[in-house]
This record gives sequence, C-alpha cells and structure tokens, in this order.
Amino acid sequence: MNSLALAYMGDAIYEVYIRRYLLENGKVKPNQLHREATHYVSAKAQARILYNMFESNFLSEEELAVVKRGRNAKSGTIPKNTDVQTYRHSTAFEALIGMLFLTGKEERLAEVIEFCLQPNHDKKGGDV
Repeated sequence: MNSLALAYMGDAIYEVYIRRYLLENGKVKPNQLHREATHYVSAKAQARILYNMFESNFLSEEELAVVKRGRNAKSGTIPKNTDVQTYRHSTAFEALIGMLFLTGKEERLAEVIEFCLQPNHDKKGGDV
C-alpha cells in the first residue's frame, strides 16, 4: 500500500488512541480535550516523537523503511501551520501507525502508542 494511504489510516487510528487516552485520564471538557490532544497529534508533536524514536533506536528495520517511504511521499498539499519538513515527518509517523494497524501488528502498535505517551517528547526534535 502506498505511504499516503498508510498515513491516512494512521492519522485516524492515532487520533482515536489519543482521544481514548485523554478521556481515560479524566479530560472531558471539549476545549481541554482539544488543547491536550494537540500535544500529541499536531505535526510538530508527531515529528518530535518520530525524532525521539530514531534517537532511541526504537524502530525495527521494517518500520524504518515504512517511515522513510512516508517521509519521502509527495502529498501534493501545502501544510498550513508548519514547515514542509515537519509535515513530511508527521506523515512518516502516521504511515508507521497505519502500517502497524493494517497489518494487524496490534501488540507493536500498542508499544508505539505507549512510547508516544511518555512525557519525554518535549525536547525539540532534529532532522529525521
């Protein structure tokens, strides 16, 4: 499946996981939910998480290949609130999530989501 299709699915799946996480942790007001969710689902947050995955050697070779394909995919759209490089890295992150979901790798998907929820992603990420 092409990288943009994986990213399309990954975006939806990741959003559901984050929403569930926030609700389970007592966030119930719509404005509060949206504000908290952006710490995880914005292009900048996803690029930062991906950078941390690279830095900690968290990804397998297969996952790295999906990420690199996702990063290099040309979507034809121009990002509104971020630069092109950050947008491409967030697309790569979403492609990874989509691939894990669509191939039924639920245990690994849970590990990836758990990594994303760790509070150590506040540092500014570098180039992936």
